[in-house]
Amino acid sequence: MTEPTRETPATKVSQEVPPLVSPVSSSSESNIPSRQGSIDEFLRRNEEVLAKDREEFQAYLVAKHEQATLKAKAEAAKPKVKTKMSRRTMLNVAVGTAATAEVAVLGYHAMGGGSSSDNGILQAAGTGAQQSPIVRETVDSMSELKGRGLGRWVALLPTKMGGGTYAMDLHSNRVLASIWYWNYGDYNPISHHLCAFPSSDPYRDFEFVNSTQGGQNSLIYGIPTNVTAENAPGGTNIYRVRYDGSQMQMIENVSETTGLGLGVHVTVNPKDAQSYFVTDGQKDIAACFDRTTSRVKAALRFDWEPNVPELRNAWIKGGTLTIRKIYPDEKTGLYNYRGTKGNKIDWEMVPMGELFVEEGSLPGEAPLTLTGADGTIWHPEGRWAATVVRLCGGICILDPEKNFEPAAFLQFNKDSQDQYKVEQVDKDTWKVVFDKIHSPGHEIGFSPDGKFLVMMNNLRENNCSVFSCTDPDPTKWRKVAHVEDPLWRGKYPNPFHMVFSMDSSKLYLSILHPSPASSGIMVVDTKTWTILKEIQGIGPDLQTPAITYDGKYVLTPFSGFQRQSSGIAVIDTSTDTLIGILPSNGGHHDCVIIPTKLEHMKHTRSCTL
Repeated sequence: MTEPTRETPATKVSQEVPPLVSPVSSSSESNIPSRQGSIDEFLRRNEEVLAKDREEFQAYLVAKHEQATLKAKAEAAKPKVKTKMSRRTMLNVAVGTAATAEVAVLGYHAMGGGSSSDNGILQAAGTGAQQSPIVRETVDSMSELKGRGLGRWVALLPTKMGGGTYAMDLHSNRVLASIWYWNYGDYNPISHHLCAFPSSDPYRDFEFVNSTQGGQNSLIYGIPTNVTAENAPGGTNIYRVRYDGSQMQMIENVSETTGLGLGVHVTVNPKDAQSYFVTDGQKDIAACFDRTTSRVKAALRFDWEPNVPELRNAWIKGGTLTIRKIYPDEKTGLYNYRGTKGNKIDWEMVPMGELFVEEGSLPGEAPLTLTGADGTIWHPEGRWAATVVRLCGGICILDPEKNFEPAAFLQFNKDSQDQYKVEQVDKDTWKVVFDKIHSPGHEIGFSPDGKFLVMMNNLRENNCSVFSCTDPDPTKWRKVAHVEDPLWRGKYPNPFHMVFSMDSSKLYLSILHPSPASSGIMVVDTKTWTILKEIQGIGPDLQTPAITYDGKYVLTPFSGFQRQSSGIAVIDTSTDTLIGILPSNGGHHDCVIIPTKLEHMKHTRSCTL
């Protein structure tokens, strides 16, 4: 921002008036260091002090433990005395305690905060440490919703436009730690989606991968800003972050390491948690990364060639989907997709935003080639991966055992054939030819038992389509059901994100209403694929549900896009009722509960978006 011009005063201030702050001496002995030197010196000194503090604190803990041990032994040696405690006695004790405390406070103030003057108030003898017993109480700030604790789980939430991520302890409702990516030099860190690796004790440590968007995505929500399309920072980074029991630290920018700037869905392989996918729908690129080395195991680009080369009919009237393996530069070992490089459209297709592309109101360098491939999930056993191709209304099945080669294409539109043939053109290229596409689709998910694969058909059909995937050959998977509410008309209400119950018997869908209208949660019986219940009016922009791994509660944040009413809805799965709203300060677009076992991964964002 430009500093406002200040007029020169008409009169000069008398030189006799002493300055409020003494002028800095220009001598060589000045103790004001350079800015960077000052920071370095502060950090060095701060670490010295912290090291000493930690040492003293450890000594305190040892002494406290010894004191508690001695006290426990002394109490155990005392003879047991039966006492009767009536309500009146308890009241007298409480009143007496309160009175004693009040006298102590009054006495302190009367003594002038510890003065030694004789004013009739009984004073403590001596000036050393207190010799009389001190009551010490350990705090256990367990939170409750309608008398129920949510359990010792840690929920991880990206702050979207807030530019960071924080972890919430569901036992106490305290935030354990947070991270803000602007601190690492990212001045457009739209914290989008994330997925966490298993940790046996998330209160001590855990690790997660967080994708961030950039470019003009910061401009699409109507928030007043001086950022423009011309000066918006590129952003679009993939961050690996570790929590060490007290704070979060960014341990790697994977985009910088590999040259792949991808900014939408992140999913970890549930088979061994040693690799993860990041898939970006602006660039139509899906890439699988090795967890340990960050090496790109495979990267695929999805491109569309329409039968009719004009936006209004470019997808409806069919075309050809081409899937290609892409590789880094041989000399540098890096891909050339940092920041906004490779964006086909200037910002993401928000939910129900596919039609913005068709009508030409979503600009970019190559919208006619767009497929909307923005998420890749895993089969619960890790045997298959599946990339959603939004504008084609289907899912491309990838084979991890063949370095993620396309193996099948499932078409979820109600009036379409079940599958379209995937034809291999050469070693690194595959094509799928479509006669027509009835409706775009969006989020996808495998049931935890691996028997079903579902996809949300958006806009023109507006239903939840279900494939049976029990056959070991994905080319034989077939549509078996469509979940539809007779009240659904047009674009809204819209089935959106999802999570299954632990036993796969129920599917929880967030049902999106146009903001600022409140959205809700729908409960579906997966045995009959019928709607059991809808919980309405929770909050605007209801986002990604997550289930606690004891199966008791489903958590769903709302207000993922606007700076409006926000919170985290908590649903009791035994009764499928909303029992309360946890506080949430803003625009969350995801929620992942840290898995404590590898087997929990099949209930995370890894298998459902």
